[in-house]
Amino acid sequence: MGPQGAGKGTQAARLAEVFGIVPISTGDIFRTNIAGETELGKLAQEYTNKGDLVPDEVTNEMVRDRLGQPDVKDGFILDGYPRNAAQVTELDQILAGLGWELDGVIELTADRAELLSRIARRAQEEGRDDDTEEAIARRLDIYAEQTAPLTSAYRERNLLVQVDGLGEIAEVTDRIVASLATQLG
Repeated sequence: MGPQGAGKGTQAARLAEVFGIVPISTGDIFRTNIAGETELGKLAQEYTNKGDLVPDEVTNEMVRDRLGQPDVKDGFILDGYPRNAAQVTELDQILAGLGWELDGVIELTADRAELLSRIARRAQEEGRDDDTEEAIARRLDIYAEQTAPLTSAYRERNLLVQVDGLGEIAEVTDRIVASLATQLG
């Protein structure tokens, strides 16, 4: 978990390598469905073009489908999901249906000004149409309102690890791995 630009995608990929598991990014799932012009992808495109988050029912269905694929049976790391209380409940149900439960939740933290700068750079480097200044600010506001409060729920379950997402990529990865080792044993 973490606001847009905190390094979730980068760290998810690195942690997947460290732990030998599959990284699952909701952003990648959205882009794959959008590029494939699936019905869910078309719906997702309408929302991301406006800078809005994709509605839960669309996101949940995409995640359910992805977690049902055989390559995740030995483990996975979710990037960008869940983002609100309803999605936490849905994820719990998806995992229970598969006979799984979460091992841990990582929250990357970062200063808002740094996040805005990072996302603007990413938009230029990757040519991402969904990273306009207005869309970025809106997504950060939505994160603060809807997703950040989930940390309390995961803290109560003794699953949460908070890690500063600023610094060299390898340093952030090392902090996450060390924090997980402490938290999970």
